Amino acid sequence: MFKEGKIQRVAGPVVIGKNMSGALMYELVKVGESELIGEIIRVEGETATIQVYEETTGIRPGEKIVRTGKPLSVELGPGILGQIYDGIQRPLPKIMDLTGDFIERGVTVPSLDRNREWRFIPVQMDGSKVQSGDVLGTVEADEGGYR
Repeated sequence: MFKEGKIQRVAGPVVIGKNMSGALMYELVKVGESELIGEIIRVEGETATIQVYEETTGIRPGEKIVRTGKPLSVELGPGILGQIYDGIQRPLPKIMDLTGDFIERGVTVPSLDRNREWRFIPVQMDGSKVQSGDVLGTVEADEGGYR
């Protein structure tokens, strides 16, 4: 677990965080009590500049910044094609079902359906030697097969 940082200053979508010792460039952070999604874009000593990807109105100096130790990333897999996402891969139709026409700050919804099962058809045999770029198998989906 990482030590929590604190918001020092807010300027639109940019937040300056203090007590961010060990913070990494491009690290995913959760900003403020609403845990808004942000990414560290500059590190200078124990100060980090964070680009917040949600509306920052109402967050204040002194609120927490939680480091994740992970880069901002997206999830790939069967079921992603045909979906509609925002810029941080939140599925907009699912969010609309939860919150209506406007996205509430800090809302989190899984990018892919965790309950749906996909049929995997292996191409490689158990114990086969594989290398980068080799196809391990395919997954059948409504849109066709994925490799």
